[in-house]
Amino acid sequence: MRFGFSYIGLIWLIMLLVPNFIWTKNKPKDYEEYVHNENKVLLIFERAGQFVVTSVALVLSDFNFKGWNFWCPVLIISLICMVLYEIYWIRYFRSDKTMKDFYKNLLGIPVAGATLPVIAFFLLGIYGGNGLMILGSVMLGIGHIGIHLAHKKEVIEPGAKKHIVKRILIGIPKVIVSMVLIIVLGFFVVVIIGRNINQIKRVIDYSDGINKSEYVMLNGQEQYILTMGHDISNPVIISLHGGPGAPSTITDYCWIDYLTDDYTVISWDQRGCGRTYYHNVNTDPDNSTVSFEQAMNDLDALVEYARNTYKQDKVIIMGHSYGSLLGSQYVLDHPEKVSAYIGIGQEVIEEDLYAYTYDYNDALAKAREAGDDTGEMENAYENLINNPTVANMSALSNSTLKYHSPRVTEDVSTTATIFSPYFGVDDARWYWVILSALTGNTAYEDLEKPLIDYLLDFNAYKRNTDFQMPVLFISGSDDWSCPVGPIEEYYDVITAPQKEMYLVDGCGHSPQGQLPEEFCQAIKRFLDVCKHVITFN
Repeated sequence: MRFGFSYIGLIWLIMLLVPNFIWTKNKPKDYEEYVHNENKVLLIFERAGQFVVTSVALVLSDFNFKGWNFWCPVLIISLICMVLYEIYWIRYFRSDKTMKDFYKNLLGIPVAGATLPVIAFFLLGIYGGNGLMILGSVMLGIGHIGIHLAHKKEVIEPGAKKHIVKRILIGIPKVIVSMVLIIVLGFFVVVIIGRNINQIKRVIDYSDGINKSEYVMLNGQEQYILTMGHDISNPVIISLHGGPGAPSTITDYCWIDYLTDDYTVISWDQRGCGRTYYHNVNTDPDNSTVSFEQAMNDLDALVEYARNTYKQDKVIIMGHSYGSLLGSQYVLDHPEKVSAYIGIGQEVIEEDLYAYTYDYNDALAKAREAGDDTGEMENAYENLINNPTVANMSALSNSTLKYHSPRVTEDVSTTATIFSPYFGVDDARWYWVILSALTGNTAYEDLEKPLIDYLLDFNAYKRNTDFQMPVLFISGSDDWSCPVGPIEEYYDVITAPQKEMYLVDGCGHSPQGQLPEEFCQAIKRFLDVCKHVITFN
C-alpha cells in the first residue's frame, strides 16, 4: 500500500457521485414509500463501506495505471462496470422515473445501480493489490446491494416460476460459474490481504532501520535492489541470486529477517532479469549488454554503492548457486573490498555437465540396486547430453528425484512468495518467462545465453583457490543440484584465513527457504567466530 493521490480513484468516484447528485433531483416518484423500511444493519454496512472506499480511493496511489501488463484486464473490466453504471443512469433519467424503472435489470444484472459500482471498486482493489479497498467494497456491497434488493423485492411482483427442469438447467451453470468466481476471487482476496498485512507489519518492524526498494545506477543501467536492516551502521551483506537470471528478491525476506538485527542485507535483481530487465526493456530488450564480465562489473559497482552509502570499508558477499559462482570469482578478484564470503550450494564444476552427470550416476546406481526400471532416466540423460536445454535439465532432475528427494519437505519460501509484501507485476512476468522454459519456450535461454554458456563452462579448479577472507560453504545435505560431494572436495583444496563447511541436514538446494532460522544461525555463528580476522569499517 502506497500513500499518494490516485487519479484513477478520483475518476471512479466522480463517475459514481455525479449521477447520484443528479438523482437527488430526480428521485423515483414513489421512492419515499420505501425508504423508511431500510434495514438498519445494512445501512451501517453501507455507510462504513462508503467511507472506506472513498477514503482509500483518494489517499492511496495503488490504483493508478502501471503500464500494460496481465493485471490490465481487471482494470478494464472495472472501467466497463463504471461505464455500464453511467448507461444505467442515462436509461433511468430518460424513463418515467418510477421505482420499477429504478430497479429494472441492465444486461441481466440485478439492481445494476448498486451492483455495478460495487463490482468496479472491488476489481479496483484487486488491480491495486489493496485489501482495504476490497474490504470496503465488500462492506459496501453487503449494505448497498442488500438494501436495494430488499426494495426491489417490495417493488417488483414475482413472476410465474419456470418449470423445474428449466430452472435446474439454468441454475447449474450459474452455480458452477459462481463457485469458480468465488474460489478465484477468494484466492486473490486472501493473497492481497495477506500481502497488505505483511507490508504494514514490516513498516512497523523496520521503522527505526531500513526497508527500502529502489533502482540504483550501476554502470549506466538502473538496477533493482531491496535493502533491509534494523541499523544501517551494521555490516553489509550483498546477496546474489542463482539461475542465472532467477531473482529471489521478493522471497528473500523469509530468511533475511533472521539476520537484520546484526546485518544490513541487500538483495539484487541482476542485469537482464526480473525487475531490472523490465525496467530497462525499452533500451535493452534482447539483453545485448549481458555478459559475465558485465555481471562482475555490476557487482563491483553495487559493492561501491554499499560501501559509500553505509560507510563500510568492506562488505560480505553471499551467493546462492549461480550466485556463488559470481560471488566467489568476485571475492577472489577483489579481496580488498570483501570481509567474508558465503557460498550457498557452491558452484564447483559445471563444464561437460559435470553436476548433472554426478547426480545421474548416483541416482542410476540406486535405481539399479533397487531393481527399478531406468529407461526413462537414461533417456533423459541422453537427451540432455545431446541438447542441454533448461527443459532437458528439468526432465533429468525429475527422473532422478525419486532417489534424491530432500528429507526436509517444509519450505517457507513458497508461502513467503505468495504473501510477499514486495511482490510486483514485473516479478510475476519474469517468473512466467522462467516457467515457460520448462515447457520448451526458449525466451529465457535466449535472454540469459551468455551467462548460461559461462556457467556450463565453469570449473573452479581452473581458477584461483586462495581466498584472502573467511569462507563459509553452506549447503543442504540432500542438495543434488549443486551436489555436496564435489563441494566438500573443493573445500579441502581452497585456502582461507578461516573456513567452514556446514550442512543443513535434510535440506535440498535452498536451505535458506526450508530451514531459514538454522541457516542464519550457522551464518551468524561463523561470522562471530571470524571477528578476529574480519574488518568492516
